[in-house]
Amino acid sequence: MLLQKIGNDLVIAQREKDLLKISFLRFLLAKIHDLAIEKGKDRKLPDEDITQELSREVKRHQESIDAFRKGGREDLVQKEEGELAILESYLPAQLSDSQLENIIDEEVKKVGGDFGSVMKAVMAQVRGQADGAKVAQFVKRKLNEG
Repeated sequence: MLLQKIGNDLVIAQREKDLLKISFLRFLLAKIHDLAIEKGKDRKLPDEDITQELSREVKRHQESIDAFRKGGREDLVQKEEGELAILESYLPAQLSDSQLENIIDEEVKKVGGDFGSVMKAVMAQVRGQADGAKVAQFVKRKLNEG
C-alpha cells in the first residue's frame, strides 16, 4: 500500500514537473527495491519494512542537515530539508512526549525495571512513531525516577 502510494505520488510529481520530488521519489523507490532484493522477496515488502527504511532515511537526512549547516552550505540544507519533508509525509505521525511517557509507564508496570525489557516492549509498540534514541532517553529517565 505504501509502495503504491509512493509510485502514485511519483506520477503526480511528473505531471507537475516537480524535479526535486521526482528525483527523490525515484531514489526512494530504488532503495525500496534494493531492500526487497536484500530480503529475498519479490517486491512485496510489508509496509512496516518500508516504514523502517524510511525512518533510517529520515535519520540520515537529519544528520546531513546538521553537517551541511556546520559547513555553511545552506543550498544543500534546503535540498535535504525538502527531501526530509517528502520522507516524513510517508511516515506515521510521531507520538507526543506525553503519549510516549504514558506508553513507557504502562510497560514499566508490566515488565518491571529492566531497561532492555522495557525498551523492547516500548519499541514494539511505537516503531515508526518515535525515535529510538528519544525512547531510550525517556526510559532511562523513568527508571531513574522510580
